[in-house]
Amino acid sequence: MPARSLLFYALLLACGPVLATTIYKSTDAYGVVSYSDRPMVGAKALVFRDRMLETLEGQMQLQANQVATGVRFSARNDTYAPVEVELRLERLSNAQGGTSRLVRRVVPARSTVELTVVSARQSGKPVGYQEKFQYALGNPAQRHNAFRYPLPWRGGPFRLTQGANGRYSHFGPKGRYAMDIAMPEGTPIIASRAGIVIKTENSQSGRGTHPAGNFVRILHDDGTMGVYLHLMRGSVVVGEGQRVVYGTPLAKSGNTGNSTGPHLHFVVQRNVGLALESIPYQFNQSLDGLPNFTAGNP
Repeated sequence: MPARSLLFYALLLACGPVLATTIYKSTDAYGVVSYSDRPMVGAKALVFRDRMLETLEGQMQLQANQVATGVRFSARNDTYAPVEVELRLERLSNAQGGTSRLVRRVVPARSTVELTVVSARQSGKPVGYQEKFQYALGNPAQRHNAFRYPLPWRGGPFRLTQGANGRYSHFGPKGRYAMDIAMPEGTPIIASRAGIVIKTENSQSGRGTHPAGNFVRILHDDGTMGVYLHLMRGSVVVGEGQRVVYGTPLAKSGNTGNSTGPHLHFVVQRNVGLALESIPYQFNQSLDGLPNFTAGNP
């Protein structure tokens, strides 16, 4: 482990039970990085940013097929999870049934579903339209079950560096109830709950181009999803469509994406209606002994 990482962990340990401590990062003229709980000239507050941007590019497609009577619109879902879709058709011309149309459906995993057919008012002439197609992983009609999550790693004990409602980055809908656990790179990460692997990223190096870095997203049977972020490049050993159980090895912890230090970002999310939001969860053992250095007020 690099010396500066050791120094960082030593600082975290030294902070012990202190809550809401601000950590400062500074770089001297020789490029040596230092961390302190006291502000110094030129130092900047250490900010944990865990913005999640996932796309289903190439896996979720809108298909518009010309038929004799008009246009048939279908949604093709190539993922291993149900996907909620919304198709909005506006400025319809030469169409029966008005000038706009809104359709929302849940498309099962690995399937194609017809959304609507727009029939031409005058046969032999094309139907005109403008489309807007949105989608989100998961089925919002499912109701999640209470579940206490075993710790999703082997080893430790490790330190909680940012918890629910953390003021640095855990305040948006997708990550409000996430937890960041500082741990050395290469720590074994395991599935905390049974489910199907539905999304992975394994090629990010350093900060990379993906804010979440390398990650694994698992769909649970009740429709919730556990997401493990900032994993080590090339360490993900599960594939999309694979069924896992508690304890299945997933990857190794890392420091990829928008990460300011080696840690695991773990969050549980569900579809709340064309949007993923984090939901509260608990580990099956107390984290009271792990100081939360950046906790915000609930």
